[in-house]
Amino acid sequence: MKPHLLIASLFISFTSGLMGQSTERTISISEKYLNLPVNQSEAREEMTLTFEDGTVRKFVIRLSDGSPDYWVFVDLTTFQNQDLKINYPSNRQGIAQIYQSAEITGADSLYQETYRPRFHFSSKRGWNNDPNGLVYANGVYHLFYQHNPYEIFWENMHWGHATSTDLIHWEEQGDVLYPDSLGTMFSGSAVVDEKNTAGFQQGTEDVLVAIYTAHRPGHEVQCLAYSNDEGKTWRKYKNNPVLDSKERWESGNTRDPKVFWHEETDRWVMVLFEKDGHSIYTSTDLKGWIYQSHQPGFWECPELIQMPVDGDENHMKWVMYGASGTYFIGDFDGERFVIESGKHNYYSGPMYAAQTFSNSPGYPSPVIQIGWAQISHPEMPFNQMMAFPTQLSLKSTRNGIRLCSKPIDGIEKLYARSWKWTDLDVSGANEVLQETEGDLFQIKMKVEMIEGIAFDLQLDGNLIASYSFNHNKLNGAFYAGDQMEDRMIDLEILVDKTSIEVFADDGQFTVLSPRQEAKNNAGLQFAPRKDQVKIHALEVHRLKTAW
Repeated sequence: MKPHLLIASLFISFTSGLMGQSTERTISISEKYLNLPVNQSEAREEMTLTFEDGTVRKFVIRLSDGSPDYWVFVDLTTFQNQDLKINYPSNRQGIAQIYQSAEITGADSLYQETYRPRFHFSSKRGWNNDPNGLVYANGVYHLFYQHNPYEIFWENMHWGHATSTDLIHWEEQGDVLYPDSLGTMFSGSAVVDEKNTAGFQQGTEDVLVAIYTAHRPGHEVQCLAYSNDEGKTWRKYKNNPVLDSKERWESGNTRDPKVFWHEETDRWVMVLFEKDGHSIYTSTDLKGWIYQSHQPGFWECPELIQMPVDGDENHMKWVMYGASGTYFIGDFDGERFVIESGKHNYYSGPMYAAQTFSNSPGYPSPVIQIGWAQISHPEMPFNQMMAFPTQLSLKSTRNGIRLCSKPIDGIEKLYARSWKWTDLDVSGANEVLQETEGDLFQIKMKVEMIEGIAFDLQLDGNLIASYSFNHNKLNGAFYAGDQMEDRMIDLEILVDKTSIEVFADDGQFTVLSPRQEAKNNAGLQFAPRKDQVKIHALEVHRLKTAW
């Protein structure tokens, strides 16, 4: 049955009236979800939801005036048995199609959609971009993220929320931070305030504190929100904003605070993107911030993290990076970052705004990172995704200390079937690869170039991994590891519905790319070339969905 045919039975009361060009409806809330039809050909206009308890939510939406392209939803859990007034500036048919239900429209195909990533996080509906507020607390990893719940393109920035106990299986929890009078919810971070420095703790539980940017065009300020129930509900600090640095920088670009506790100076440190780089601020209570220094050379989404070199906690270095992932290595005294080397880069492709988890178990090792994979999902009711979680480390190379990023352990939980071989040439590899079948893979291989310049691994006629020992390019991006004179490379490849991630030599370099539509059904095969290749080891693990 089509959703609009259910309206009469799902609404307790219905009133519709035109006030000029606006349309208004009042409903009595009795179900968990309010489903709204969207058509991308319509203009965006602002919808206002006014709840009986005084809560008002405003957002722009392309409300359908005919057959919808897809449906989005509002979670009504906290508003049960209240009246809700819906106001929209135009009289569109979609106002009559809005309906309540115990399920979201499309629940029967959720996480099974044609282009739904199967083991990367993507939101149920709408657009997502930067990961925010990555924090570990009481056995749970919290992923907050930039979210537009009402369209598959950027707008209406909220903080979405998802949780996991293993970084492989995620459960979406819904939006937690909504736009307010200070602006829309831009990026930020979260911490466990174990010492209750901010005074937000209400009992014996650890309080989570989010530090985020509220954005208005030309003016961005830093704000606090806190949770006393392990991230389920959040309250915004009554005296927000806690930092407004527009006048210092004469710039509207002051955003994306990354906050961490600095043991040596016994206070909080904030790294904040401002104008042309990253500024350092310090605080004892998360509320009052003192400017300390500035490092030019970055744009957006700062990170400053300490890690051991080669696993030696007696040899620690700091890494500062920005949204693009280029980074400096150096030292940090709690107020100033001193560059020792860089800029370097550790990946290529459409990943952006990566962030590391605060309060990670075992810190300073491992350091876990998630980035925004800028990969589109056409004709889907959602758009964009997160990159697979990786473990960061610092390793000594002959070119100096470098940042490495490799997939976290745990993906073996998704193994559906595995194949392993050793000592193959290309023809032998292609023969055994005919045994493999599937659409989702983890592939590991150690390849030596005996004579020639390159090898190519394909899936259904499309390139997924290629290395040229002549141009030193991995999937088209320059990479020359420590032992390239041995003409050897180790690769780990993750293939999901819409993405391909290739990790070289235990994470020394990564290439992310969108997956292309299949050209044939040939499966996994090395492309025929005159080059002589020895495949010392080859593993193929067919994966099942994490959902």
